[in-house]
Amino acid sequence: MPQYRAPVEDTLFLLTDVLGFHARDNLAGFADASPDVIEAVLREGAKLAEEVLAPINRTGDLEGCRRDADGTVRTPTGFKAAYDTYASGGWMGLSVPEAYGGQGLPHTLNTAIQEFASGANLAFGMYPGLTQGAMAALLVHGTEEQKALYLPRMVEGAWTGTMNLTEPHCGTDLGLLKTKAVPNGDGAYSITGTKIFISAGEHDLAENIVHLVLARIEGAPAGTKGISLFVVPKVLVNADGTLGARNGVSCGSLEHKMGIHGNATCVMNYDGATGWLVGQENRGLNAMFVMMNEARLAVGVQGLGQSEVAYQNAAAYAKDRLQGRALTGAKAPDKAADPIIVHPDVRRTLMQIRAFNEAARALMLWTALQADILHRSEDARERQAADDYLGLMTPVVKGVFTDRGFANAVEAQQLLGGHGYIEEWGMSQFVRDARIAMIYEGANGIQAMDLIGRKLPKDGGRAMMTFLGEVQTFLKDHGEDPAMAPFTQPLQAGLNDLQGAVMWLMQNAFAKPDNAGAGATDFMHLFGLVALGYMWARIAKAAQAKHAEAPSPRWESKLTSGRFYMERMLPETALRLARIKAGADSTMALAADAF
Repeated sequence: MPQYRAPVEDTLFLLTDVLGFHARDNLAGFADASPDVIEAVLREGAKLAEEVLAPINRTGDLEGCRRDADGTVRTPTGFKAAYDTYASGGWMGLSVPEAYGGQGLPHTLNTAIQEFASGANLAFGMYPGLTQGAMAALLVHGTEEQKALYLPRMVEGAWTGTMNLTEPHCGTDLGLLKTKAVPNGDGAYSITGTKIFISAGEHDLAENIVHLVLARIEGAPAGTKGISLFVVPKVLVNADGTLGARNGVSCGSLEHKMGIHGNATCVMNYDGATGWLVGQENRGLNAMFVMMNEARLAVGVQGLGQSEVAYQNAAAYAKDRLQGRALTGAKAPDKAADPIIVHPDVRRTLMQIRAFNEAARALMLWTALQADILHRSEDARERQAADDYLGLMTPVVKGVFTDRGFANAVEAQQLLGGHGYIEEWGMSQFVRDARIAMIYEGANGIQAMDLIGRKLPKDGGRAMMTFLGEVQTFLKDHGEDPAMAPFTQPLQAGLNDLQGAVMWLMQNAFAKPDNAGAGATDFMHLFGLVALGYMWARIAKAAQAKHAEAPSPRWESKLTSGRFYMERMLPETALRLARIKAGADSTMALAADAF
């Protein structure tokens, strides 16, 4: 049976020694997150992931969710008990303001716990993850009455949350949605329409589900400018917070999916359901984007989580499986064969996944820290810089982490050979579960187009110029250090490729937009390679300092992984740049009917 161990020690090292988490005590909630508190939270979160969530991952996959004739949805065996444990432990409101019953701790800490949950049991982790996203949207755009009515019960875990965007005839193009909202005359609206692919849309984990639904008010403008956001509870809530009558919303069917079987992916029917406007009329996308952007970053975390659990199980198998002899002579002469960990190509597979995971974890936490700065800093310039960074990095984290997370799960499955294809070993589930992350919350091609078409040129390219300047400053500060040369020199080459890509696009994409579209995915991955390389350089600097202070194989291993990334993975930036500079001619040359 697959195993999972949460990367607590690595997370502590990144927060404390690489990212300067404790230098942020000026931010609200950070002073309460002392080193002892952080370690205690991470270790308890790891215990929850390892002992409660991981053991029901395979059973959840095998059983899936079941819909009864009356529309009731039942989650797999063990999910309800695990959810109750999760909720009673206060994990739902870890970073929610204390005014609504949360603990007010940094979002960065919650992001680390999200990785643990995603690695242990991706399907389960989606239930609290979606609730946290819904709470984030209500915190920013809900009225005081809405926040007081819904948030405390969601923080408790007594109620969960969802986001309802997609309809049968429209996916990414939300301007085509048809769900309508008719004013009732009492401040509420009657919501009618069908939504598909709604994760956690119906289940037996909580007594109420708070749906956030995009709909068009009668008479609203066509397209995205006429979309509004509504809060539509499964069970209506009385003014005193008690539950009333069942609302006109139901699960029409469950989707039959490739993976994440333990999460209920529903077709939701709204038949004159009562809902209330969230935010401004016709500004629903603006409000929903709070939840969507949080969800996109959370999906990136899912990609990392699946990459990590796949790596752990592949590494364990490689150290145990006997097959062949090492090219340099037998390493286990007392056995019939050597463990496959001795073979260079097996090492290559494991090192590629390991090197990605460690840098991705750093970038994930660094990005979460920027979210904390945005929402908690009192310095307007600091908040603006954090907002710029988040806008630029969100499609990169979502797209690159999930592309690589799936690819790494496949590589880990390949390492097990035939056993990787057999369900009982668990690798097949990691591959199937990881696949959805590349699709939902905006398919990765859309993320790449968003990056290159909107985020890159925004504010005259201010965010990208700031990122390039930050990396260049690091290289200038450490370029004369011989110990850092294995990291700074490759990073400089990668940064040059990124700058070259930006310049080429500026010169060639505006006059011919197809050049941008054809190069978008390569640009997203080029950017991701450099961002991960920058994280490795920062990790290496911290690891060198720790090793000088107290020599340990742990730091030697980390530096070796970093050198592998710089030597074997970062040079891919040159390939990505060559593809971008090839332009769109061959991509767009064939007539549509030639395909």
